[in-house]
Amino acid sequence: MNAEALTKLASDQGELAPPPSNYVLKLDLRLIPLLGCTYTILFLDRTNIANARIEGLEKGLNMPSNGFNTCLWIFFIPFVLVEIPSNMIMGMPRVKPNLFLGISMLILGIISMCQGLTHSYGGLLACRFLMGILEATLPAGAALLLSEYYTRREQPLRFAMFFTFGVLGPLVSGLLAYGIRRMNGIQGKEGWRWIFIIEGLGTIAISFLVFLFVPNFPEKTEILTAAEKEHLLEKLRRDRGDQKLSLKDVEWIPILADYKIWLPTAMFFCCDMTAASITSFTPTILTELGWKAERAQVMSIPIWVTGFVFELGAGYLSSRTGLRFPFVLFGIMMATIGWIIQIVYSESKALSAGTRYFSLFAMSAGTFLQMAMTVSWMTNNLRGRASVAVGTAMILGLGNCANFVASNVFIKGEAPYYATGFRTGLGITVAGAVFCLVHVALLWWHNQKLSRKRAEIGGENDQREYRYQY
Repeated sequence: MNAEALTKLASDQGELAPPPSNYVLKLDLRLIPLLGCTYTILFLDRTNIANARIEGLEKGLNMPSNGFNTCLWIFFIPFVLVEIPSNMIMGMPRVKPNLFLGISMLILGIISMCQGLTHSYGGLLACRFLMGILEATLPAGAALLLSEYYTRREQPLRFAMFFTFGVLGPLVSGLLAYGIRRMNGIQGKEGWRWIFIIEGLGTIAISFLVFLFVPNFPEKTEILTAAEKEHLLEKLRRDRGDQKLSLKDVEWIPILADYKIWLPTAMFFCCDMTAASITSFTPTILTELGWKAERAQVMSIPIWVTGFVFELGAGYLSSRTGLRFPFVLFGIMMATIGWIIQIVYSESKALSAGTRYFSLFAMSAGTFLQMAMTVSWMTNNLRGRASVAVGTAMILGLGNCANFVASNVFIKGEAPYYATGFRTGLGITVAGAVFCLVHVALLWWHNQKLSRKRAEIGGENDQREYRYQY
């Protein structure tokens, strides 16, 4: 009996047949590395400008005292505004994800290089604004495509892998900055210029891989055999039901008002406050702890390694247990410890460098764990491509608005104690715990209400009424 007949027979019997091959591994190898690179680029951009700051960016372009913070927030204005329209475009039937994401990445790489070629502060701001438009298409589009290929049980570990590439951004940036700073003076260019130029060239190189290897959505995929594709689609149907894939005739108001999108977005915003602070200011903080620029670049690397170890570990355990919120709360606790240590230092003015260094590990472990878990938790509770497209765009767009806050509360005149920044970070992190508990309570209340209804009149899960996961 061939694979197609087995699948049909198992379907008739109410059980899903064993897969015709280990195609999930094939999907993992095809999807996660390349889509993960789109998120690496976002974090790479966050950190390369911080590393360039150490190497003399502000002096090289004669920037004003608030110029660096302006470079950070001007990027996120278009980034936030373009996210949802971008996902709507990518979800259109005639748009191929590989072309949409590949073209955006190619142009992004060119503009990223221009940051290292500009000779004016205004030119740098223009580059940052254009990069915000182009980068908006990448992480949300990648998260949308990734969520469409995996079941709810499979998603936590896959999103952890995806977000791990985001953690690799600062790690790679630190390594590159350490090596590139030795290029100072080559071709008459300062070291900070080479940070932008070489990392821009890397983005361009990855864009060609995206063109070649990123697949279409599952129903149109060409990377699986006919039997594998049939098995995948049946597995997804059993996990989520017959989802609406078209973006036509969609009830947009309920989607845009859905608390299952807004509360995870608020939670992501709160944890991203920590991520934005770490990626933007860790190199500077390490320098202020007494380490010279070269050593500061290297000493930032273990911080990011800790982040992706906790992220992957939590993703694996979550997939095995089916739980989401306990891991989010654990991440919040870790980040809170880090912020408290920073506040104690800010108030006492006398805390060892080793203790402050430890706080960065706690913040990294806590915040990156939350990011992956919150996105997979949200997509687990959504149905229909339109809802997932809006959800992934909002959580990675509005959720990243914490960068507006982080770029303005770490006031240069308060360095190295940053009283405003540290207190703001702690307050927002605690707010994340409140949003998480409210979200769990609402999901639990819905499930209890649905259980009582099913006990009275029966029924089963469909696209409008189904049990939520927490």
